Amino acid sequence: MSEKKGLPRVDLPADARLETLAVREGLPPSQWGENSEALFLTSCFVHPDARTAARRFAYEEDAFVYSRFSNPNVTIMERRLAALEGTTGCIGTSSGMGAILLMVMGLLKAGDHVICSRSVFGATIRLLQGEFGKFGVESTFVSQTDLAQWKAALKPNTRLLFAETPTNPMTEVCDIRALADMAHDAGALLAVDNCMCSPALQQPVKFGADIVMHSGTKFLDGQGRINAGALCAPEAMVEEKFVPVMRSAGMSLSPFNAWIVSKGMETLNLRVRAQSDRALALARWLESHPAVDRVFHPGLPSHPQHELAMRQQDGHGGAVLAFNVKGGRDQAFAVVDATRICSIAANFGDVRSIITHPASTTHGRLTEEQRNAAGIGQNMIRLGVGLEDVEDLKVDLARGLDALSA
Repeated sequence: MSEKKGLPRVDLPADARLETLAVREGLPPSQWGENSEALFLTSCFVHPDARTAARRFAYEEDAFVYSRFSNPNVTIMERRLAALEGTTGCIGTSSGMGAILLMVMGLLKAGDHVICSRSVFGATIRLLQGEFGKFGVESTFVSQTDLAQWKAALKPNTRLLFAETPTNPMTEVCDIRALADMAHDAGALLAVDNCMCSPALQQPVKFGADIVMHSGTKFLDGQGRINAGALCAPEAMVEEKFVPVMRSAGMSLSPFNAWIVSKGMETLNLRVRAQSDRALALARWLESHPAVDRVFHPGLPSHPQHELAMRQQDGHGGAVLAFNVKGGRDQAFAVVDATRICSIAANFGDVRSIITHPASTTHGRLTEEQRNAAGIGQNMIRLGVGLEDVEDLKVDLARGLDALSA
Protein backbone atom coordinates (compact mmCIF):
# COMPACT_ATOMS: atom_id res chain seq x y z
CA MET A 1 0.00 0.00 0.00
CA SER A 2 1.03 3.63 -0.21
CA GLU A 3 2.57 5.63 2.60
CA LYS A 4 -0.35 6.74 4.78
CA LYS A 5 0.63 9.93 6.58
CA GLY A 6 -2.04 9.58 9.23
CA LEU A 7 -0.90 6.18 10.48
CA PRO A 8 1.33 6.28 13.58
CA ARG A 9 5.10 6.18 13.22
CA VAL A 10 7.77 4.45 15.24
CA ASP A 11 9.56 7.05 17.39
CA LEU A 12 13.08 6.79 15.99
CA PRO A 13 15.91 9.35 15.92
CA ALA A 14 16.06 11.22 12.62
CA ASP A 15 19.67 10.12 12.12
CA ALA A 16 19.11 6.42 12.83
CA ARG A 17 21.47 4.34 10.70
CA LEU A 18 20.71 1.49 8.32
CA GLU A 19 21.18 -1.39 10.76
CA THR A 20 18.90 0.30 13.30
CA LEU A 21 16.23 1.00 10.68
CA ALA A 22 16.39 -2.62 9.51
CA VAL A 23 15.39 -3.77 12.99
CA ARG A 24 13.13 -0.96 14.23
CA GLU A 25 11.30 0.79 11.36
CA GLY A 26 7.68 -0.15 10.68
CA LEU A 27 4.60 0.47 12.83
CA PRO A 28 4.37 0.98 16.61
CA PRO A 29 3.23 -2.08 18.59
CA SER A 30 -0.46 -2.70 19.15
CA GLN A 31 -2.23 -2.16 22.48
CA TRP A 32 -0.76 -5.49 23.61
CA GLY A 33 2.81 -4.15 23.45
CA GLU A 34 4.41 -6.93 21.41
CA ASN A 35 8.18 -6.53 20.86
CA SER A 36 8.20 -8.53 17.61
CA GLU A 37 5.72 -7.56 14.89
CA ALA A 38 2.38 -9.33 15.14
CA LEU A 39 0.77 -11.11 12.19
CA PHE A 40 -2.40 -9.55 10.79
CA LEU A 41 -3.89 -12.46 8.84
CA THR A 42 -7.18 -10.89 7.85
CA SER A 43 -8.75 -10.17 4.49
CA CYS A 44 -10.62 -7.08 5.67
CA PHE A 45 -10.96 -4.61 8.54
CA VAL A 46 -14.03 -3.57 10.55
CA HIS A 47 -15.20 0.05 10.57
CA PRO A 48 -17.30 1.74 13.27
CA ASP A 49 -19.98 2.92 10.84
CA ALA A 50 -20.86 3.24 7.15
CA ARG A 51 -19.72 6.85 6.83
CA THR A 52 -16.28 6.04 8.24
CA ALA A 53 -15.97 3.08 5.87
CA ALA A 54 -16.82 5.34 2.93
CA ARG A 55 -14.18 7.90 3.94
CA ARG A 56 -11.54 5.25 4.36
CA PHE A 57 -12.22 3.60 1.01
CA ALA A 58 -12.05 7.04 -0.62
CA TYR A 59 -8.65 7.69 1.05
CA GLU A 60 -10.16 10.62 2.94
CA GLU A 61 -9.16 9.01 6.24
CA ASP A 62 -6.06 6.93 6.82
CA ALA A 63 -6.84 3.40 7.93
CA PHE A 64 -6.55 -0.22 6.85
CA VAL A 65 -9.51 -1.29 4.76
CA TYR A 66 -8.84 -4.41 2.66
CA SER A 67 -5.72 -6.55 2.55
CA ARG A 68 -5.46 -6.58 -1.23
CA PHE A 69 -4.05 -3.06 -0.93
CA SER A 70 -3.96 -2.21 2.78
CA ASN A 71 -2.52 -4.30 5.64
CA PRO A 72 -0.32 -3.56 8.68
CA ASN A 73 2.25 -6.24 7.87
CA VAL A 74 2.66 -4.94 4.35
CA THR A 75 3.00 -1.37 5.63
CA ILE A 76 5.71 -2.45 8.08
CA MET A 77 7.65 -4.13 5.28
CA GLU A 78 7.22 -1.13 2.96
CA ARG A 79 8.32 1.42 5.54
CA ARG A 80 11.35 -0.67 6.49
CA LEU A 81 12.50 -1.24 2.91
CA ALA A 82 11.94 2.42 1.95
CA ALA A 83 14.08 3.45 4.91
CA LEU A 84 16.88 1.11 3.84
CA GLU A 85 16.77 2.25 0.20
CA GLY A 86 16.50 5.94 1.12
CA THR A 87 13.17 6.59 -0.61
CA THR A 88 10.04 8.24 0.73
CA GLY A 89 7.69 5.58 -0.60
CA CYS A 90 7.46 1.85 -1.26
CA ILE A 91 4.80 -0.58 -2.44
CA GLY A 92 4.96 -4.34 -1.90
CA THR A 93 3.99 -6.88 -4.54
CA SER A 94 3.49 -10.63 -4.79
CA SER A 95 6.86 -11.20 -6.51
CA GLY A 96 9.74 -9.42 -8.18
CA MET A 97 8.14 -9.94 -11.59
CA GLY A 98 4.92 -8.56 -10.12
CA ALA A 99 6.86 -5.43 -9.18
CA ILE A 100 8.11 -4.99 -12.75
CA LEU A 101 4.58 -5.59 -14.04
CA LEU A 102 3.24 -2.93 -11.69
CA MET A 103 5.98 -0.48 -12.67
CA VAL A 104 5.37 -0.79 -16.40
CA MET A 105 1.59 -0.70 -16.04
CA GLY A 106 1.83 2.36 -13.82
CA LEU A 107 4.31 4.35 -15.88
CA LEU A 108 3.91 3.36 -19.54
CA LYS A 109 1.20 3.27 -22.17
CA ALA A 110 0.89 2.20 -25.80
CA GLY A 111 3.38 4.12 -27.90
CA ASP A 112 5.92 4.56 -25.10
CA HIS A 113 9.46 3.23 -25.32
CA VAL A 114 11.65 1.56 -22.70
CA ILE A 115 15.38 0.86 -22.94
CA CYS A 116 16.59 -2.17 -21.02
CA SER A 117 19.87 -3.97 -20.51
CA ARG A 118 19.94 -7.17 -22.54
CA SER A 119 21.67 -8.86 -19.58
CA VAL A 120 18.71 -8.63 -17.20
CA PHE A 121 16.84 -11.63 -15.84
CA GLY A 122 15.36 -13.67 -18.69
CA ALA A 123 11.74 -13.31 -17.52
CA THR A 124 12.13 -9.52 -17.57
CA ILE A 125 13.08 -9.63 -21.24
CA ARG A 126 10.10 -11.85 -22.01
CA LEU A 127 7.72 -9.59 -20.08
CA LEU A 128 8.86 -6.38 -21.77
CA GLN A 129 9.38 -7.71 -25.28
CA GLY A 130 6.65 -10.32 -25.45
CA GLU A 131 3.80 -9.37 -23.16
CA PHE A 132 3.97 -5.58 -23.22
CA GLY A 133 4.96 -5.60 -26.88
CA LYS A 134 1.47 -6.94 -27.60
CA PHE A 135 0.01 -3.81 -26.04
CA GLY A 136 2.12 -1.31 -27.95
CA VAL A 137 4.98 -0.68 -25.53
CA GLU A 138 8.22 -0.67 -27.49
CA SER A 139 11.44 -2.09 -26.01
CA THR A 140 15.08 -1.80 -27.04
CA PHE A 141 17.72 -4.01 -25.43
CA VAL A 142 21.30 -2.77 -25.21
CA SER A 143 24.64 -3.70 -23.70
CA GLN A 144 24.62 -3.31 -19.93
CA THR A 145 27.99 -1.56 -19.87
CA ASP A 146 28.09 0.42 -23.13
CA LEU A 147 26.75 3.91 -22.43
CA ALA A 148 26.95 4.76 -26.12
CA GLN A 149 24.39 2.06 -26.89
CA TRP A 150 22.00 3.39 -24.24
CA LYS A 151 22.32 6.90 -25.64
CA ALA A 152 21.91 5.77 -29.25
CA ALA A 153 18.71 3.91 -28.29
CA LEU A 154 17.01 7.04 -26.92
CA LYS A 155 13.90 8.17 -28.79
CA PRO A 156 11.47 11.06 -28.34
CA ASN A 157 9.00 8.58 -26.82
CA THR A 158 11.50 6.99 -24.39
CA ARG A 159 9.96 7.09 -20.93
CA LEU A 160 11.99 4.55 -18.94
CA LEU A 161 15.50 3.13 -18.69
CA PHE A 162 15.71 -0.15 -16.77
CA ALA A 163 18.93 -1.76 -15.55
CA GLU A 164 19.88 -4.59 -13.23
CA THR A 165 23.21 -4.12 -11.48
CA PRO A 166 25.00 -6.40 -11.09
CA THR A 167 23.26 -8.53 -13.67
CA ASN A 168 22.15 -12.12 -13.20
CA PRO A 169 24.22 -14.20 -13.88
CA MET A 170 27.03 -12.27 -15.63
CA THR A 171 27.51 -9.80 -12.73
CA GLU A 172 27.90 -6.92 -15.18
CA VAL A 173 27.82 -3.55 -13.43
CA CYS A 174 26.33 -0.42 -14.98
CA ASP A 175 27.19 3.17 -14.10
CA ILE A 176 24.01 4.19 -12.27
CA ARG A 177 24.92 7.89 -12.12
CA ALA A 178 25.65 8.08 -15.84
CA LEU A 179 22.39 6.31 -16.75
CA ALA A 180 20.40 8.51 -14.37
CA ASP A 181 21.81 11.67 -15.94
CA MET A 182 21.11 10.30 -19.42
CA ALA A 183 17.53 9.41 -18.54
CA HIS A 184 16.78 12.73 -16.89
CA ASP A 185 18.28 14.73 -19.79
CA ALA A 186 15.87 12.84 -22.07
CA GLY A 187 12.85 13.39 -19.81
CA ALA A 188 12.78 9.73 -18.79
CA LEU A 189 13.09 7.80 -15.52
CA LEU A 190 15.74 5.33 -14.42
CA ALA A 191 14.68 2.14 -12.62
CA VAL A 192 17.29 -0.15 -11.08
CA ASP A 193 16.83 -3.79 -10.08
CA ASN A 194 18.81 -3.99 -6.80
CA CYS A 195 18.19 -7.69 -6.08
CA MET A 196 21.81 -8.80 -6.45
CA CYS A 197 23.17 -6.32 -3.88
CA SER A 198 20.23 -5.29 -1.71
CA PRO A 199 20.43 -2.02 0.24
CA ALA A 200 23.00 -3.69 2.50
CA LEU A 201 25.57 -3.00 -0.23
CA GLN A 202 24.00 -0.54 -2.66
CA GLN A 203 21.40 2.26 -2.63
CA PRO A 204 20.74 3.24 -6.26
CA VAL A 205 18.87 6.44 -5.36
CA LYS A 206 22.15 7.84 -4.00
CA PHE A 207 23.41 7.73 -7.57
CA GLY A 208 20.32 9.29 -9.10
CA ALA A 209 17.96 6.35 -9.76
CA ASP A 210 14.25 7.19 -9.55
CA ILE A 211 12.88 3.71 -8.80
CA VAL A 212 14.43 0.68 -7.09
CA MET A 213 12.92 -2.72 -7.83
CA HIS A 214 13.26 -5.75 -5.56
CA SER A 215 12.51 -9.41 -5.59
CA GLY A 216 12.09 -9.92 -1.86
CA THR A 217 12.32 -13.62 -2.63
CA LYS A 218 16.09 -13.19 -2.68
CA PHE A 219 18.22 -11.49 0.00
CA LEU A 220 15.40 -9.58 1.71
CA ASP A 221 13.88 -12.87 2.88
CA GLY A 222 17.25 -14.56 2.93
CA GLN A 223 16.09 -18.09 3.69
CA GLY A 224 14.24 -19.11 0.54
CA ARG A 225 10.80 -19.26 2.14
CA ILE A 226 8.46 -17.01 0.19
CA ASN A 227 7.86 -14.93 -2.94
CA ALA A 228 7.71 -11.16 -2.62
CA GLY A 229 8.53 -7.99 -4.53
CA ALA A 230 8.59 -4.24 -4.09
CA LEU A 231 9.07 -0.88 -5.77
CA CYS A 232 10.83 1.87 -3.82
CA ALA A 233 10.19 5.34 -5.21
CA PRO A 234 9.11 8.86 -4.24
CA GLU A 235 5.88 8.84 -2.25
CA ALA A 236 4.07 10.90 -4.89
CA MET A 237 4.91 8.36 -7.60
CA VAL A 238 3.77 5.48 -5.42
CA GLU A 239 0.49 7.24 -4.60
CA GLU A 240 -0.31 8.50 -8.08
CA LYS A 241 1.09 5.83 -10.38
CA PHE A 242 1.34 2.52 -8.53
CA VAL A 243 -1.42 2.41 -5.91
CA PRO A 244 -4.28 2.83 -8.44
CA VAL A 245 -2.92 -0.07 -10.52
CA MET A 246 -2.48 -2.22 -7.41
CA ARG A 247 -6.08 -1.61 -6.34
CA SER A 248 -7.34 -2.66 -9.77
CA ALA A 249 -4.92 -5.42 -10.77
CA GLY A 250 -4.17 -7.00 -7.40
CA MET A 251 -0.55 -8.17 -7.66
CA SER A 252 -0.67 -7.94 -3.87
CA LEU A 253 1.86 -9.01 -1.28
CA SER A 254 0.30 -11.30 1.30
CA PRO A 255 0.51 -10.25 4.98
CA PHE A 256 2.38 -13.42 5.93
CA ASN A 257 4.97 -12.99 3.19
CA ALA A 258 5.39 -9.33 4.12
CA TRP A 259 6.02 -10.40 7.73
CA ILE A 260 8.66 -12.89 6.57
CA VAL A 261 10.44 -10.20 4.53
CA SER A 262 10.32 -7.77 7.47
CA LYS A 263 11.97 -10.35 9.71
CA GLY A 264 14.53 -11.12 7.02
CA MET A 265 15.56 -7.49 6.74
CA GLU A 266 16.51 -7.49 10.42
CA THR A 267 19.60 -9.58 9.61
CA LEU A 268 20.10 -8.38 6.03
CA ASN A 269 23.31 -6.44 6.57
CA LEU A 270 25.01 -9.23 8.51
CA ARG A 271 23.99 -11.94 6.05
CA VAL A 272 24.78 -10.17 2.80
CA ARG A 273 28.21 -8.99 3.86
CA ALA A 274 29.15 -12.41 5.23
CA GLN A 275 27.89 -14.13 2.07
CA SER A 276 29.72 -11.59 -0.09
CA ASP A 277 33.00 -12.36 1.70
CA ARG A 278 32.49 -16.08 1.10
CA ALA A 279 31.67 -15.48 -2.57
CA LEU A 280 34.88 -13.51 -3.08
CA ALA A 281 36.94 -16.27 -1.46
CA LEU A 282 35.33 -18.85 -3.76
CA ALA A 283 35.77 -16.63 -6.81
CA ARG A 284 39.50 -16.29 -6.11
CA TRP A 285 39.80 -20.05 -5.68
CA LEU A 286 37.85 -20.76 -8.88
CA GLU A 287 40.11 -18.43 -10.89
CA SER A 288 43.04 -20.70 -10.09
CA HIS A 289 41.30 -23.99 -10.93
CA PRO A 290 42.48 -25.59 -14.20
CA ALA A 291 38.95 -26.70 -15.18
CA VAL A 292 37.57 -23.15 -15.00
CA ASP A 293 37.81 -20.94 -18.06
CA ARG A 294 36.54 -17.66 -16.54
CA VAL A 295 35.02 -16.34 -13.30
CA PHE A 296 32.50 -13.51 -13.05
CA HIS A 297 32.42 -11.64 -9.73
CA PRO A 298 32.67 -7.86 -9.24
CA GLY A 299 34.99 -8.29 -6.27
CA LEU A 300 37.75 -9.69 -8.49
CA PRO A 301 40.28 -7.21 -9.93
CA SER A 302 39.89 -9.12 -13.22
CA HIS A 303 36.23 -8.08 -13.45
CA PRO A 304 35.81 -5.39 -16.17
CA GLN A 305 33.79 -3.12 -13.88
CA HIS A 306 35.65 -3.90 -10.64
CA GLU A 307 36.46 -0.30 -9.70
CA LEU A 308 32.95 0.93 -10.50
CA ALA A 309 31.44 -1.91 -8.48
CA MET A 310 33.60 -1.10 -5.47
CA ARG A 311 32.40 2.53 -5.58
CA GLN A 312 28.72 1.69 -5.99
CA GLN A 313 28.57 -1.42 -3.80
CA ASP A 314 30.32 -0.18 -0.66
CA GLY A 315 33.48 -2.11 -1.44
CA HIS A 316 31.79 -5.50 -1.77
CA GLY A 317 31.27 -7.73 -4.79
CA GLY A 318 28.05 -9.38 -3.70
CA ALA A 319 27.14 -12.96 -2.91
CA VAL A 320 26.48 -14.24 -6.45
CA LEU A 321 29.14 -15.40 -8.89
CA ALA A 322 29.23 -17.25 -12.18
CA PHE A 323 31.95 -19.24 -13.87
CA ASN A 324 32.53 -20.96 -17.19
CA VAL A 325 33.91 -24.46 -17.13
CA LYS A 326 36.14 -25.69 -19.92
CA GLY A 327 33.86 -27.58 -22.24
CA GLY A 328 30.13 -27.26 -22.79
CA ARG A 329 26.77 -28.21 -21.36
CA ASP A 330 27.73 -31.78 -20.47
CA GLN A 331 30.75 -30.60 -18.49
CA ALA A 332 28.69 -27.94 -16.68
CA PHE A 333 26.03 -30.52 -15.81
CA ALA A 334 28.72 -32.86 -14.48
CA VAL A 335 30.00 -30.20 -12.07
CA VAL A 336 26.49 -29.37 -10.89
CA ASP A 337 25.55 -33.01 -10.40
CA ALA A 338 28.73 -33.77 -8.42
CA THR A 339 27.86 -31.35 -5.62
CA ARG A 340 26.57 -32.69 -2.30
CA ILE A 341 26.23 -29.50 -0.27
CA CYS A 342 24.99 -26.96 -2.81
CA SER A 343 21.30 -27.10 -3.65
CA ILE A 344 20.48 -27.57 -7.34
CA ALA A 345 17.75 -24.96 -7.67
CA ALA A 346 16.90 -21.69 -9.40
CA ASN A 347 17.23 -18.99 -6.78
CA PHE A 348 19.87 -16.99 -4.89
CA GLY A 349 20.02 -14.89 -1.75
CA ASP A 350 19.43 -17.93 0.45
CA VAL A 351 21.62 -18.83 3.46
CA ARG A 352 22.01 -22.17 1.64
CA SER A 353 24.30 -22.07 -1.38
CA ILE A 354 22.43 -22.70 -4.64
CA ILE A 355 24.02 -23.91 -7.86
CA THR A 356 22.29 -23.29 -11.18
CA HIS A 357 22.81 -23.86 -14.91
CA PRO A 358 21.31 -20.59 -16.23
CA ALA A 359 21.10 -21.51 -19.92
CA SER A 360 18.68 -24.36 -19.21
CA THR A 361 16.77 -22.90 -16.25
CA THR A 362 16.50 -19.20 -15.36
CA HIS A 363 17.30 -18.10 -18.92
CA GLY A 364 15.99 -21.20 -20.64
CA ARG A 365 13.04 -19.41 -22.28
CA LEU A 366 15.35 -17.07 -24.18
CA THR A 367 16.54 -17.97 -27.65
CA GLU A 368 20.12 -19.15 -28.06
CA GLU A 369 20.82 -15.88 -29.87
CA GLN A 370 19.53 -13.87 -26.91
CA ARG A 371 21.58 -15.92 -24.47
CA ASN A 372 24.72 -15.56 -26.54
CA ALA A 373 24.20 -11.80 -26.78
CA ALA A 374 24.01 -11.70 -22.98
CA GLY A 375 27.13 -13.88 -22.66
CA ILE A 376 25.28 -16.82 -21.11
CA GLY A 377 26.85 -19.93 -22.60
CA GLN A 378 26.02 -23.58 -22.09
CA ASN A 379 29.23 -23.94 -20.06
CA MET A 380 28.22 -21.33 -17.48
CA ILE A 381 27.33 -22.14 -13.86
CA ARG A 382 25.86 -19.65 -11.39
CA LEU A 383 26.46 -19.94 -7.67
CA GLY A 384 24.41 -18.06 -5.10
CA VAL A 385 26.74 -18.32 -2.12
CA GLY A 386 25.21 -18.97 1.28
CA LEU A 387 26.61 -19.16 4.80
CA GLU A 388 28.24 -22.58 4.75
CA ASP A 389 31.93 -22.92 5.55
CA VAL A 390 33.98 -21.77 2.56
CA GLU A 391 36.31 -24.77 2.72
CA ASP A 392 33.33 -27.13 2.57
CA LEU A 393 32.04 -25.31 -0.50
CA LYS A 394 35.43 -25.57 -2.19
CA VAL A 395 35.47 -29.33 -1.61
CA ASP A 396 31.91 -29.56 -2.95
CA LEU A 397 32.79 -27.76 -6.18
CA ALA A 398 36.17 -29.45 -6.53
CA ARG A 399 34.50 -32.86 -6.67
CA GLY A 400 33.22 -32.14 -10.18
CA LEU A 401 35.90 -29.69 -11.32
CA ASP A 402 38.78 -31.99 -10.44
CA ALA A 403 37.16 -34.77 -12.45
CA LEU A 404 37.05 -32.49 -15.50
CA SER A 405 40.73 -31.61 -15.23
CA ALA A 406 41.90 -35.13 -14.47
